[in-house]
Amino acid sequence: MRNWLFLIFLFCSLSGFSQVRDKKLVQFSGIIMNRDSNTVVPYVTITNVTGRDQFFSANYKGYFSFVANEGDTLVFTAVGYKREGIVIPVNLSDNKYTVLMKMQQEVINLPGVRVYPWASTDEFKKEFMTLKFADDDLEIAKKNVSRESLSAMMATLPRDGGEMQSFNFQNNHNRLVNRNINQRLANPLLNPFAWGALIQQIMQGDKSREQ
Repeated sequence: MRNWLFLIFLFCSLSGFSQVRDKKLVQFSGIIMNRDSNTVVPYVTITNVTGRDQFFSANYKGYFSFVANEGDTLVFTAVGYKREGIVIPVNLSDNKYTVLMKMQQEVINLPGVRVYPWASTDEFKKEFMTLKFADDDLEIAKKNVSRESLSAMMATLPRDGGEMQSFNFQNNHNRLVNRNINQRLANPLLNPFAWGALIQQIMQGDKSREQ
């Protein structure tokens, strides 16, 4: 039984190898560019997935050139770009095949990551256990009446009735003062600057008549 399995495996391997040898060799070359900006995409990985996983790489100018067979399927992959594939045509008139490969950029939204200053949970436990807290009444009282604590309380606690009454009274007072000032400025009889200008004009008129 083992001999039969070995013979079948050997036959399949030889038949597959003979099929590969029957295919015409082609010098496959080209340049890889960005589909949107028409700029070169460097260092793209090219995989020949037909029968064997052969890996090739484009240079920093996006250029590649290697030997393949007719009918081979080639896959182009790069970080930040979608996978692209191409099949080398069969029955080519020449042993060279050149392409201009364009790849589409791919935007991947990654979930947010919160970075903590501890490398592991054990390190966090160690830091937490050695953390010093205020354990006496004086330190606790100082902490409660500190500027930071009072500012945080003022920003979060709502106003009581007395504070709201004082706030409304101050707003009403400011509004009345501003309205009275505007009225005095709008009425020339109540505007001292207008009276001063009038008196100055009268004095200048008297001087001109005397001359």
